[in-house]
Amino acid sequence: MRRVRNVHERVVEAPADVVGALLDRLSSPEDPLSPSPVWPPIRFDGPLGVGAAGGHGFVRYSIGAYEPGRSIRFDFAPAPSNGFHSLEIEPLPDSRCRVRHVLEQRQTLMQTLAWSLAIRPLHDTMVEELLDNIARSASRTGLARPFRWSRRARLMHGLVWDRPTATPVPDAAVLAHQAIESPDYADAYRLPLDPGMPRDPEAWRGVLPFQVRAVSDDELLLGEDAGHLDFRGSVLLTDADVTLTTVVRFHNWRGRLYFAVVRHFHPFMTRMILRRFHRRLAFEAPSAADRTARDSEDPVLTE
Repeated sequence: MRRVRNVHERVVEAPADVVGALLDRLSSPEDPLSPSPVWPPIRFDGPLGVGAAGGHGFVRYSIGAYEPGRSIRFDFAPAPSNGFHSLEIEPLPDSRCRVRHVLEQRQTLMQTLAWSLAIRPLHDTMVEELLDNIARSASRTGLARPFRWSRRARLMHGLVWDRPTATPVPDAAVLAHQAIESPDYADAYRLPLDPGMPRDPEAWRGVLPFQVRAVSDDELLLGEDAGHLDFRGSVLLTDADVTLTTVVRFHNWRGRLYFAVVRHFHPFMTRMILRRFHRRLAFEAPSAADRTARDSEDPVLTE
């Protein structure tokens, strides 16, 4: 077994009490720190407090210790033998503070290889972006230089991004149902929408390179008509997820023959297109700190 200790620190130009108040909002609907939607949001099964269980994405942990406004420790499952990570706020002179993130874990050889090759670049980047959000939210001078991703972090991040799952065509996809009532072919794929992802259908125009046919409050319909078939793609948005639905109507034997070939590639291409555009919009979305500042009346957050 090998003991891993990973430490990130940032001196923030704001009093410890201000940063501590931000820490106490971690995992809440108005969380200004979790670097979502580029990273999965931090979520627990209840308010911040010892024993609350949750995590971010596939990383699961529970709160092992919590001093409001000062520190919080997350114990990896099964706790406490599998290590922890923590956030601590240390007051400094001149109305400043130091924020420290510490990860400690005993790892097997295979866990060490996975940590070194894949997990550490992701972990380091996510923690630095969380520290960026603290600086954006707490400091009156804001963030002078955001953390820059490494090439390895971008590669690994792309590999672990959510993959669309097949789902029945939603009844709520009204525009798709109206466009082609009895399609010869239909499928649908869904991805979750984390906080900060756009819920406005207009933001999803670029997901398919086709003409916009109709727009509603929660759905965008794109498509193309041809002599052999009609194609429609519907983007349906809810608070929880986005669903890309395809409906096709054949006009003749040429349409049936054409799609007999295309349908072997269509599911793969549809999932890839949805996944890439979903990730692109996540990177284009404002940070949690910027969203909180935009919606807040707190002068510390808006100056």
